[in-house]
Amino acid sequence: PLRYGENPHQRARFYGRLQDAFEQLHGKELSYNNLVDLDSAVELIREFQHDEPTFAIIKHTNACGLATRPSLKEAYAAALAGDPVSAFGGILICNRSIDVETAALIHELFCEMVIAPAFDHDALAMLKGRKNRIILRQKSSDFGQMKYRSLLNGVLLQEADHKTETADHLTPVTNIAPTASQQSDLVFANKAVKHIKSNGIALVFNRQLIGIGTGQTSRIDALQQAVDKAKRFNFDLTNAVLASDAFFPFADGVELAFNAGIRAIVQPGGSIKDQDSIDFCNKAGVCMVFTGIRHFKH
Repeated sequence: PLRYGENPHQRARFYGRLQDAFEQLHGKELSYNNLVDLDSAVELIREFQHDEPTFAIIKHTNACGLATRPSLKEAYAAALAGDPVSAFGGILICNRSIDVETAALIHELFCEMVIAPAFDHDALAMLKGRKNRIILRQKSSDFGQMKYRSLLNGVLLQEADHKTETADHLTPVTNIAPTASQQSDLVFANKAVKHIKSNGIALVFNRQLIGIGTGQTSRIDALQQAVDKAKRFNFDLTNAVLASDAFFPFADGVELAFNAGIRAIVQPGGSIKDQDSIDFCNKAGVCMVFTGIRHFKH
C-alpha cells in the first residue's frame, strides 16, 4: 500500500519487487509519484551507464538538468545550472558513487530523492542530514524487456525502448557534416530527448542540457519553449545542437533553430517534406543528421 496515488484523494498500491533493484538507505516511504519519477530517472541514466560521470535531475518525469563531466561534482553543478528553479523538489540520479564533495553541493538543495550506485561513507552521512530525503542505492538496472500500461479497461504491452543511437547511427544529410564536438553533443542530445515527453526538443552544448521543450502539441511550440528556457537561464545558444524526438514536418523548425544560433541538428527523418528542411540547412550552413529511429514518449 502507498500513502495515496497521484493525488491525496486517490488510493494506490504498488505490486512488484522494488527491493531487488534498490536498497533504501534513508528517508520517508516512497509515494506513487516518487515511483513514477524513479522509473523515468533510472531509464534516463541507463543511457549513460558506460559514460563519464553523468548527473540528471528529474521533475515530473522529464529531465530538467543533465550533464556529463570529468568529475561527478562538475556533472552535478552543470546539471543544476541547466534549470536551478525546476530542480527544487526534484529527483537526483547519477552513474557514479557519490563522494563527499558532490554530497555537499546536493545537500544545499531541497530534493525528494537521491539515487546512485554507491555512496561514500561521509557523503551518505551528510545527505542523511535531511530527515525526509529519500536515499536509494541502485543495485540493478535490469527492469525487463517489457512495459505495461493500464487503460480503457485493459492493459497495453510493448517492448521497452532500449535502442540507443551512437555516433555510428548519425547519417549526415546536409553538405556539412558535424565536427567531433558537435557529434558528441548530438549523441548526448539524442539520448536526452528520448526521455522527454513528446513533442520533445533538447538543446545541448558541451554535453550539458541547456533547454527543453516538453509535451507540446506542436513541434514548433516545443522548440520555441526550449529556446525560451535556455535564454531565461542566460545560456548562449551559439553553436548549440538540437535533438528532436520526431521529424520536422516543415522547415520552420530548423529556421527557428538557426535564428537562435543552433548549428547542428539530429532528428529521425521520415517527413515527406524532409528535403525542405535539408535545403534550408544547406543554405544556412547548418549540419543535420538523421538516425532513422523515432523515440516518442507519451
